[in-house]
Amino acid sequence: MSSTSAIQKSLGIVIPVYNEADNILQTLERISEYTPVSTVVSIVADSEEDNSFDVLSQFSSSLVTLRPMINGYGSGALNAIKWGLHHSPESAILVTMADHSDDMSSLRPMWEHYQRGSSVVCASRYMSGGRQIGGPWLKSKLSRLAGLSLHFLSGLPTKDVTNSFKLYSREIIDAIEIESQGGFEVGMEIVVKAWTMGYRVTEVPTTWTDRTFGQSRFQLLAWLPSYLRWYWFCLRRSKFSIEA
Repeated sequence: MSSTSAIQKSLGIVIPVYNEADNILQTLERISEYTPVSTVVSIVADSEEDNSFDVLSQFSSSLVTLRPMINGYGSGALNAIKWGLHHSPESAILVTMADHSDDMSSLRPMWEHYQRGSSVVCASRYMSGGRQIGGPWLKSKLSRLAGLSLHFLSGLPTKDVTNSFKLYSREIIDAIEIESQGGFEVGMEIVVKAWTMGYRVTEVPTTWTDRTFGQSRFQLLAWLPSYLRWYWFCLRRSKFSIEA
């Protein structure tokens, strides 16, 4: 990868969307308010008819450039995230949702961790200073249990492995094959693979707030086996594993 300062300082943001016209503008405004550098935001939809695209002309920012994309990997959040990661040339790529549930004030500290050498920076609801507001009870409890138990059992250096709000270096995206086939567990896969391969993983506290408009595409029961796959992958590959 080129070491020029322009590439080293480039930040891309990937937002998978599905009819998020009620939410996307506020999310973009928050990004513009908090981004530490000029940023290109890839808005990835399954089709040109997605109403998220209808409102983008209303957004203007000197710091944020929009890159609308049509997901070429097949429908769904997972494929939209993968398409955005693979087609964003920036040296650091952050994944966030369109429903402004992620706290964009975490953007600057995440960028600073990346600048100091982190390959993955996790926005953590479950470390000191982090919190979660709202959301389904069962989903929240399972997410917290997974994050904290994996941290203590394996040594994984984040307490919130399931949060999709993460920043990745271009290097780690190029280094791994994404195998996830379910949904938002792709973020968990990238984190555990990066860590077990020896890349630096860090976390910063964040506040997650449940969406106000629209309907979440999260499918707990359907995706649970996929999350468990990467949970056990991390345990088997950890430095505390009997097999290690």
